[in-house]
Amino acid sequence: MSNTPMLRTLLLGATIIAGTAGAGALAQVPPADQPPGSGNATVAPGTPTPPTDAFSAPSPNSPQAPGVNAANIPDGPPAEPSEATPMVEQVTASPAHDDWPGYGRDDRATRFSPLDQITPSNVSHLKRAFIYHTGSKPGPGQVNKWAAETTPIKVGDGLYMCSALNDMMRIDPATGKEVWHFHANEKYESIPYTAACKAVVYYTSSTVPEGEHCHHRILEATLDERLIEVDSEDGKVCEGFGWHGMVNLMKGMGESVPGFVAETAPPPIVNGAIITNQEILDGQRRWAPSGVIRGYDAETGRFLWAWDVNRPHEHGEPKEGEHYSRGTPNSWAAMIGDNALGLVYVPTGNSAADYYSAMRSPEENKVSSAVVAIDVKTGEPRWVFQTVHKDVWDYDIGSQPTLMDFTKPDGSTVPALIMPTKRGQTFVLDRRTGEPVLPVEERPAPSPGMVPGDTRAPTQPWSVGMPRLGFAPLKEADMWGMSPIDQLYCRLKYRRAHYVGEFTPPSIDKPWLEYPGYNGGSDWGSVAYDEKTGILIANWNNTPMYDQLVSRKKADKLGLMPVDDPNYKPGGGGAEGAGAMAETPYGIVVSPFWDEYTGMMCNRPPYGMITAIDMHTQKVLWQHPLGSARANGPFGLPTHLPLTIGTPNNGGPVITAGGLIFVAATTDNMIHAFDIHTGREVWNDVLPGGGQATPMTYEYKGKQYVAIMAGGHHFMMTPVTDDLVVYALDNVN
Repeated sequence: MSNTPMLRTLLLGATIIAGTAGAGALAQVPPADQPPGSGNATVAPGTPTPPTDAFSAPSPNSPQAPGVNAANIPDGPPAEPSEATPMVEQVTASPAHDDWPGYGRDDRATRFSPLDQITPSNVSHLKRAFIYHTGSKPGPGQVNKWAAETTPIKVGDGLYMCSALNDMMRIDPATGKEVWHFHANEKYESIPYTAACKAVVYYTSSTVPEGEHCHHRILEATLDERLIEVDSEDGKVCEGFGWHGMVNLMKGMGESVPGFVAETAPPPIVNGAIITNQEILDGQRRWAPSGVIRGYDAETGRFLWAWDVNRPHEHGEPKEGEHYSRGTPNSWAAMIGDNALGLVYVPTGNSAADYYSAMRSPEENKVSSAVVAIDVKTGEPRWVFQTVHKDVWDYDIGSQPTLMDFTKPDGSTVPALIMPTKRGQTFVLDRRTGEPVLPVEERPAPSPGMVPGDTRAPTQPWSVGMPRLGFAPLKEADMWGMSPIDQLYCRLKYRRAHYVGEFTPPSIDKPWLEYPGYNGGSDWGSVAYDEKTGILIANWNNTPMYDQLVSRKKADKLGLMPVDDPNYKPGGGGAEGAGAMAETPYGIVVSPFWDEYTGMMCNRPPYGMITAIDMHTQKVLWQHPLGSARANGPFGLPTHLPLTIGTPNNGGPVITAGGLIFVAATTDNMIHAFDIHTGREVWNDVLPGGGQATPMTYEYKGKQYVAIMAGGHHFMMTPVTDDLVVYALDNVN
C-alpha cells in the first residue's frame, strides 16, 4: 500500500503566472505499560448545550485495554471450526433512516444517506455544531506519522469512532460530549506508515440476550494486530470474546517487528464471521510477513479459517513452529461482504518487493492486484478478477468495493460490484461470478520488460465500458513550471526517463515514469453511489511518479534497509514505496515527478478531480478540478488564492438525498459541498486540519449533521489535529 508523497508544496505556481498540541493535552493516550483502570466507564452527566469546542477529556475511570499488545495475548485453546458458534446468514436490512452504522454507511458501501434536510438552497446556513477532540496527536519528540482517516459511525443515540492510535469513543451526537472512552494503550512503535483507524464496526450479538452486557458491541482491529470488542453502552471489554475482549492477530504470522504489520481498515462481519486483512509495509523485503486473510467468530473470537495464497487448500492455523506463507499479496483496503451470497470481497495488493516480480509464485501472480471473492464459511476463494497482471507499479487496490444492482438493456438486473482502481479504471463485475458486467478488454502492454529475468505481462485489462478517471498519456509538451527555466528542467527530466505510456516497465539504467501514479485514480477514499438516480461520484488524483530500480550495492549506499533490520533507524513520514526490497537483487527509489527546487509537479494541473457518472448510460455528467490554491504553493508557501486548480486528495465523497455531495480530502484543508446535478460548489468551510478522511452524515432529534475528521495527513503535509468537526444548520432547532 502507499500514499503518494504529494506535498502541499507540489502545487500551484501556475495560479500566480496565469493570474490566474492544544486540546490533545486534555486526552493524552496513556502509555502502554500503564496499569489497567477499573474498567468502569464514567458516564458523563448530560448538559443542555456544551461549548462549541466540546470536551473530550477521558474519565480517570474510563475503560482501558489491559497493558498488553498482540504479542502477549494468550492464544487460548486450539480452535476447531466445528466447535465455533454456528454461523447463520445475516439478514441484510436497510439502516435506520437517521443512522450511519458502517464505514460505507450500508451493507453495500454506497456512502449514500437518505437524509434531505440540508439542500443546495439552505446549505449556506451550515455552521459548526461542535468539535470533539480524540486526544491522539504526536507527542513531544515523536516524528509526525499521523493521518487519522477516521469516519465515525452513528447508531441510535451514539456516535462511535476511533482515534489514530485505536482508542474507541462514544460521544453524544448532538453535543459532542464524551460518554465513554476506551484506551487501547497502543504504542507509538506500532505505527506503520501511518497512525490511522478508518472506522469501528457495530455488531449485535445473536447469542447474548438484549439488555445484557455486550448484546450490542463495538469492534476494531488495531495497529498492533488485535481484534477488540467492547460493549456499546459502557465501553467495557466483552469478556466472552477472545482473551478479555481481545484476539491476537499475530498468531501464525512468524517473525516481525512492531509497525511491519498493522490493521487500519474496519473488518467486515459477514454471516457472523469477522474477516481480517492487514497492511504490510511496502518496499521492505521479499519475505515479509504474510498477506493471509482470516475469519473469526464474531461472538467468541474463535478462529474459523484462513486463506493463505501459497497454502491455498490449508485453511487451518499453522502448526507449532510454522507460519503463514510469507511475502504473499496483502490486502489493506476496506472489504465488503454479501450476506446472501456468503461472500467477502477482498481487494488485494501485490506481493512483497512491489517493483520486482521474478521471485513470485504462480499462485501469487493469479491473485495480486485483484478482487477475490472468498466463501465466509470455508475460506475458499470462489472467484478472482485481476485488475493488473504481474503488478510492479504498486497498483494495489486501495478502494472499498461498492455493491449495486446493475440494470441491463433488456431490463434484467445483475447483482454487481463496482471496483475503482488507482489506474482510474473502474470495473463493474457480477459479484456472484466475477465476470465483467460492462466490457473489459485485454490490451497489449509494453513487454517483455527491461529487468533481466523479470518479464512483463503481454496484455493488461482495460474497462472500456466505463469512463476513465484519468487523462491522456504524458507528452513533453505537457511539462510545466513556474517559469520557462522550471519548465525546461521538467522537460529534461521527462527526456531522461524511460516512458512508453501506461505500464512502462521498471528500469535499472535510468528512471521510468509511472503514470498514473500509485496514488490514483481512486485510492482508499473509494466512491459514492445513489441507487435511485444511478449517479456515481468519484474524486481522484492525477499525479505521476518518477521511479528507478537500483542495484543492491547502491541501495546499501543510499541507506535503504528494511524496518526489521537491527540497524534500521525510523524516519517516519517517508515515502513508503521507496525501500530496500531486501532479499531481491534491487532496491527501489520513488519520488513524485516534480521540480525538487520549487516543490512543484512537472505535469500541468489539475492534480485532483471530481467526476459524476450516470451508471445507467456510463456517461460523465460533469467533471472538474477539486481543491483550491489557498493552502498550496511553490517552496511550501501558501498562495492564499481561492482558485480551483485541483489538488492531490485522499478521502472519499458522500451523497445525500438532499441533492448534495460532501467531500474534503484536498490539500486546501477545506470541506466542500457540491450540487450533485450540476457539480456547482454551493458551500465550503476551512477546517482546523487537513480533511484527509471521508465525511458522514446523520440525523438526531430532528436535526441533520455532517461530520468530518480533520486529522490531517503527515505525508500530504496538511496540518495534523485531533479534531472531529461536526456541522448542522443554524436555523433548525
